[in-house]
Amino acid sequence: MTKVTESFELYGKEYTLTTGEIARQSTGAVLVTQGDTIVLVTAVVSKERKDYDFFPLTVDIVERMYAVGRIPGGYIKRETRPSDKGTLMARMIDRPVRPGFPEGFRNEVQIVATIMSADHVNQPDIIGIMGASAALLAGGVPFDGPAAGVRIGRNPKTGDFIVNPTFEEEENSDLELTLAGTPDCITMVEGGAQELSEEIMLAAMQFGQEAIAEFCKAQQRFIEKVAPELKEYPVDEPVAEVAERINTHFDAMSAALKDADKLARVDKVAALKEEIKATFSDEEIELWSKEISAALKGLEKNAMRTMVIQTGERVDGRAVDEIRPITSTVGFLPRAHGTGLFTRGQTQVLSVLTLGMLNEAQRLDTIDPQERRRYMHQYNFPPYCTGETGRMGAPKRREIGHGALAERAILAVLPNEEEFPYSIRIVSEVLESNGSSSMASACGSSLALMDAGVPIVRPVSGIAMGLIKEGDDVVVLSDIQGVEDFLGDMDFKVCGTEKGITALQMDNKAKGLSIEVLATALEQAKKGRAHILGKMNEAIVAPRDEMSEFAPRIISIKIPVDKIRDVIGTGGKVIRSLQEETGATIEVTEDGTVYIASKDTGGEEAKSRIEMIIKVPEVGEEYHGTVVSIQPFGAFVELLPGKDGLLHISRVAQGRVGSVEDVLTIGDEVHVKIIEIENGKISLDRLDKPVAPPSEGGAGGGNRDGKSGGPGGSGGYGNRDNRRGRDGGREGDSRTPRRRQ
Repeated sequence: MTKVTESFELYGKEYTLTTGEIARQSTGAVLVTQGDTIVLVTAVVSKERKDYDFFPLTVDIVERMYAVGRIPGGYIKRETRPSDKGTLMARMIDRPVRPGFPEGFRNEVQIVATIMSADHVNQPDIIGIMGASAALLAGGVPFDGPAAGVRIGRNPKTGDFIVNPTFEEEENSDLELTLAGTPDCITMVEGGAQELSEEIMLAAMQFGQEAIAEFCKAQQRFIEKVAPELKEYPVDEPVAEVAERINTHFDAMSAALKDADKLARVDKVAALKEEIKATFSDEEIELWSKEISAALKGLEKNAMRTMVIQTGERVDGRAVDEIRPITSTVGFLPRAHGTGLFTRGQTQVLSVLTLGMLNEAQRLDTIDPQERRRYMHQYNFPPYCTGETGRMGAPKRREIGHGALAERAILAVLPNEEEFPYSIRIVSEVLESNGSSSMASACGSSLALMDAGVPIVRPVSGIAMGLIKEGDDVVVLSDIQGVEDFLGDMDFKVCGTEKGITALQMDNKAKGLSIEVLATALEQAKKGRAHILGKMNEAIVAPRDEMSEFAPRIISIKIPVDKIRDVIGTGGKVIRSLQEETGATIEVTEDGTVYIASKDTGGEEAKSRIEMIIKVPEVGEEYHGTVVSIQPFGAFVELLPGKDGLLHISRVAQGRVGSVEDVLTIGDEVHVKIIEIENGKISLDRLDKPVAPPSEGGAGGGNRDGKSGGPGGSGGYGNRDNRRGRDGGREGDSRTPRRRQ
């Protein structure tokens, strides 16, 4: 195949699509380049049709550390499973691509996006969507494209939108909105915002739709250069006789669907489907097995949608904008740092919060420039939450995606590290599920944060919106449950505070979804979020004033950078000693910020001792010090940890002293005052002088200036590490002087 390249510039950034040079045995392969970020996207369609009743599409993301010139960490030195961001990228590609295949397409399709180079300027996930669409079209696959994705940022000062912002531009943006779709409709939305209004979000979506159309035009020019030969693939077609016979049971299906209890409704529908299947002979079932299953699913879908369109009634009897009953509870687990139990209808989530030191933040060994996550939200969806059995293990893509959405919803209201120097982990356990469990985890997490006393800006609530679209008839549903998500046309999740939106996510199966429909959904979601927030406020309105007794208390202080080594000590001796003696956990950062965590008074004690270590003594200050060394010319008194001063023999008592040992012994507490500091050497005067005892030999003495007398004179006092011992050690003495930390 001949190499084909299309280079173009859009919105101030340059892109290149290339095919025919590498990975030529795949059905289609396109190399997408933006700056020095390069993603190879391949698409392979199996030669044989699979005997499935679903479309077998797989999207895999390969993140190679060579893309950023690094060797993987750990012992294996080989990339293993994708990072969370890689998993989210796979979902981001899958969602807009999947609806583009014909109904009944059963050949297996695998899309592999390999990030081969990452420049830490341009983001690889967005161009991966364009690459997947281009690879399918270049391979002659019957895909209803082109499709493309864009990320929309916003300059908070000017309000201008930015298309595909760089990492740096995104850091300064108050919006991160990812959209994908075709020139005519939006099929996928994923985003976070700093409490932006519905009007700004709609404007961003409309702008994004226009940008998607431009990228699709550029992609179409590329495909016209490639001129692929369209391949023929068999497609499952419904059997008219099967559909006609099954559709005669429409009224029975409508009746079976009308039950507010999920499990009871599922049982009724399953029983009816078995009754309908029994009307077919064994030979017919063997001949039309998949067609019968597809027609039964179609009957259920048609009955549910017709009910909503014609009567405005939902399967559980609610009106289209009605929210299920809500209860909220905080403090559910006694020893957790914070908990929020949120129940909405038959969906229930328990969010549990744990606080830790900043050094307990998640360290990321990925190709992404982000190196750590201070706030971690993890979502678990065990099989029992739907009354089923199943395999327990590593989180699936859906769990990672739902956790990321709830995390994004909360990030906008969290205090910064300076205000609240903690790492925060929330685990949302889905205990029951009948739709909108990700939104329940966002609500439960907001409750848990307030229960823990985390000073969030405002509480966050979330709601999932649905859509039923039949021709020109459109109905928007609030707080959808599982069957409405499964059989409906849209799953539109919106999170936010009373001030504005913090996160949203949308999957759309309807073609030609207009901005007007999205506007209706956002406005209806705003009312629903306010209702849900009111129910949450019945449990807790604002963060608690006091944290749980089981949560660590973290104190932060700032010390001069040149004092860091004094706090840490040689080989970490000083900081280890402080932690052992106070029971506190201490972390010192490169900029001199010290974080001290404890569950009792040990933190304050550690702080006081660190302040003493870094303190610089001044003339005139008084101290209650300890005698740590005695010399013929005076005594060394410890004023602060690691800092001694010389109390000359002439100042240890009232009157003449023959020997320092006549007045002082090591370990005595004395009240002293700094009278002079010269070249870092501290001279002291004793304020609680006793009367000198009678002198027998008259030895010792010295001048009253405090600077001389006895071997060694005044040398070596002030900073203990510069002194020659404290127990009378002299040059040539073979004993190792005892040092005190």
